[in-house]
Amino acid sequence: MNAQASTATNSSAAATTTGAASSSIWRSLRHRNFQLFFSGQLISLTGTWMQSVAQSWLVYRLTGSAALLGLVSFSGQIPVFLLAPVGGAVADRRNRHRILVATQTAAMILAFGLAALTLAHRVQVYHVFLMAALLGLVNAFDIPARQAFVVEMVGKEDLTNAIALNSSMVNGARIVGPAIAGILVATIGEGWCFLLNGISYIAVIAGLLMMQITIAPRVARTSSAVADIGEGFRFVAGSPPVRALMLLLGLVSLTGMPYAVLMPVFADQILHRGSSGLGILMGASGFGAFLGAFSLAVRRGWRGLGTWVAYSSAGFGIALIAFALSRWFFVSMFLLVPVGFTMMVEMASSNTLLQVMVPDELRGRVMAVYSMMFMGMAPIGALLAGSFAGRWGAPRTVALGGVVCVLGALIFRWRLPRLRSQARQLILALESAAGHPPEEVTGDRVTSVAPVDGSLARSR
Repeated sequence: MNAQASTATNSSAAATTTGAASSSIWRSLRHRNFQLFFSGQLISLTGTWMQSVAQSWLVYRLTGSAALLGLVSFSGQIPVFLLAPVGGAVADRRNRHRILVATQTAAMILAFGLAALTLAHRVQVYHVFLMAALLGLVNAFDIPARQAFVVEMVGKEDLTNAIALNSSMVNGARIVGPAIAGILVATIGEGWCFLLNGISYIAVIAGLLMMQITIAPRVARTSSAVADIGEGFRFVAGSPPVRALMLLLGLVSLTGMPYAVLMPVFADQILHRGSSGLGILMGASGFGAFLGAFSLAVRRGWRGLGTWVAYSSAGFGIALIAFALSRWFFVSMFLLVPVGFTMMVEMASSNTLLQVMVPDELRGRVMAVYSMMFMGMAPIGALLAGSFAGRWGAPRTVALGGVVCVLGALIFRWRLPRLRSQARQLILALESAAGHPPEEVTGDRVTSVAPVDGSLARSR
């Protein structure tokens, strides 16, 4: 009887633990606004990935040029690098919810415009460049506002989970979108992908309009927008942990991320699978990224993410080198899973760490710098990758980028102990300024330093 009772108790405890873990994965969805945001973005981002693949293939079909693939990516993302600081300042001064409604509407109009040109068989390469540049202009304001808006929907207690779930959503769409795009491009053409992307924006706009938003009071600003932008840059430059994360993210985006720009070359010239193969390869990378985001969703809190950043950056570089060396389609497809996994872990972990180290009044501007490093450096890398690929070939270009990522990760890992101590002090200062009992982390223990009868309260 005792053995049976013990077994039953253990089974019950295991079931409770499993249920708690499962509920913790989705805990940020208890917030209604985030539910609306999540569901709308899931539909919209599927269309976005469809357009991304179709646009790359359209440029490659019209020109056959790897260099132009890099150039069109540059045109679409360089506005983020140049104008994201302005977008961050606007996000800290204005209603972020209204900014998102406006940017999503503008992106929908651009998608319909590209669809109309393509379906009418009037599209030219310069049309694609123009539309990509205008979408980049929209994203320069959309990305900082969207990143800063997450904490307004869920609060800091569920921020890590919300970022991970949001990343899971992005990459779930990244699995489905390219696969659908590969089929549609091969059968009925790129224009229908652009049209479906335009329609998909209706879901996210409807979700935003259905939200019930409580506007937090903002401190009246007497400084100029230029001064506000400078304040954000000074915070990043003067905070070593923030600066180190930004630099590593920028390095990975510059040298590693352009592998995706060269994917049409791999699909067509190296692996000989055409547009359908392109969709499968992009989907494999998206599946890996989905797994990476899901692994973060089950975590509670931000502690230990610095180590994840270091190892995932190194793993990303190693996986890129292996992919560049492969000449077999199914091997390449398999290798893109760890490429996507490590890329997402590095990006989402960096995002989470930055958000917990940033004061609320600077959040939009600091996330604008994050946008510059994550998306803004990528177009420069794409331009360089397209140029190098035209001279040395796509495999050598991707392999070189992987080597640089590994070297950057090793330097970050070497500096990590000191950075971790500095990050701890920065977070303690923020907690104290917010009026919360600060916490000091030592190993796996948390020490509350709020005075309780002159003693320290310790807890796991």
